[in-house]
Amino acid sequence: MTTLADPVPGGRPGDVERAGALSGELAGRDVHGIVLAYVDTAGIGRVKTVPTAKLPAAAAWGVGMSPVFDTFLANDSIVTTDVLGSPDGDLRLYPDLDQLVELSGQPGWAWAPVDRITQEGERHPACSRTFLRRTVREAAERHGLTFRASIEIEWALGRPPGPDGVFVPAVTGPAYGATRQVEASDCAADLLAALARQGVEVDQFHPEYAAGQFELSVGALDPVGAADRSVLVRQTVRAVAQRHSLAVSFAPAVIGQGVGNGGHVHLSAWRDGVNLHAGGDRRHGMRPQAESFTAGVLAHLRALTAVTAPSPASYLRLKPSQWAGVFTAWGRETREAGLRVVTGTTGHRDQAANLEIKPVDLAANPYLALGCVIAAGLDGLTSGAGLPEEITGDPAQLGAEEAAARGVRRLPVSLGEAVEEFRADETLRAALGPVLADAVIAVRRGELAAVAGLDDERVAAAYRWTY
Repeated sequence: MTTLADPVPGGRPGDVERAGALSGELAGRDVHGIVLAYVDTAGIGRVKTVPTAKLPAAAAWGVGMSPVFDTFLANDSIVTTDVLGSPDGDLRLYPDLDQLVELSGQPGWAWAPVDRITQEGERHPACSRTFLRRTVREAAERHGLTFRASIEIEWALGRPPGPDGVFVPAVTGPAYGATRQVEASDCAADLLAALARQGVEVDQFHPEYAAGQFELSVGALDPVGAADRSVLVRQTVRAVAQRHSLAVSFAPAVIGQGVGNGGHVHLSAWRDGVNLHAGGDRRHGMRPQAESFTAGVLAHLRALTAVTAPSPASYLRLKPSQWAGVFTAWGRETREAGLRVVTGTTGHRDQAANLEIKPVDLAANPYLALGCVIAAGLDGLTSGAGLPEEITGDPAQLGAEEAAARGVRRLPVSLGEAVEEFRADETLRAALGPVLADAVIAVRRGELAAVAGLDDERVAAAYRWTY
């Protein structure tokens, strides 16, 4: 289980002693350094590292890092809000020892996600991991709910880019083709072995639709653990590929046209050990709470895209009839709707049933994405919201009148439109708090300014090797 207690100066109870023991064990296995990882508002993984012997000090007093990274853009430019973006100040990064893992794909290193607090020991209001942990805790306290979540990982496997940065697929063959699996066999086997040694449960791994594209699905955890796992899996995919002289892009759009990389979120709500998405008398076995939770996510879906699809490149991927889920619609196993109700197979539904949120990609900060999706669902649960009629087939084929009558709307077609939807959504902004909500808006606007005037191919190129 993920640590749910906030860090404190001097360390959480027992952490310093535990870190000392872990440090000795890791050093005995020739682990020389610890990667301390978090994800910024732009969705970029940032790190500091410490020698293994310094893990107890990090557990006690944290490791310093500037708060300015909360308003960094993907290209490392800096924007500001009324609180963030200054060169002043310092934060402390505290590793979550429950999630510390030796990196099989990077011999000599271990990895741990961090929470960030101020030097005075207060929560940092822009720490996305703290935001998600707080959201999960409040759902348990106010509604008696827990959650299980997982994030799909899609990437394009390519040859190392030259000076022009062009993407050249490392494998050939058709979508889901056996030839791709054969050509990537050695790298893929090493990846599965590395993930197994790191304790990551892999459900599926296969070639995907786009050129050089693969997808990996992992087992569900609590939401904070699921977000941590998403970051760890990407670190491992990249490291293993590099050892095979290959390059990886998790960008939403690797090229200007065609199918991009998604990061679909799977989420289920539970109460007293019972999956609320199965065994009920509502549509497709949902219980009333699950139906209202789903309705809440649907109601906020347009605003959510500013968090779940946060890059200008995200909107090169969010196109109709490409299984990206670009409509405010839901249905059972409907891969063109924004929300896909997954029931699972008869006999396994009490464990497998869940809600898939499709307009999500891996430019998203997974802690922000999961926290905001849960906040939207809880809003529906609180109000007892009902779901509209479900859809089947492709919503793009509906006439304008029928779509309007059924409440089916296109999701934002640009990041600018998504930001305006987010600005108007009081529920999501209140969940994030003013400091983090303002950072989301400022960073998204900064990304728009950074690519102003670029055509689709140059927008894709700007982010191709960033994520």
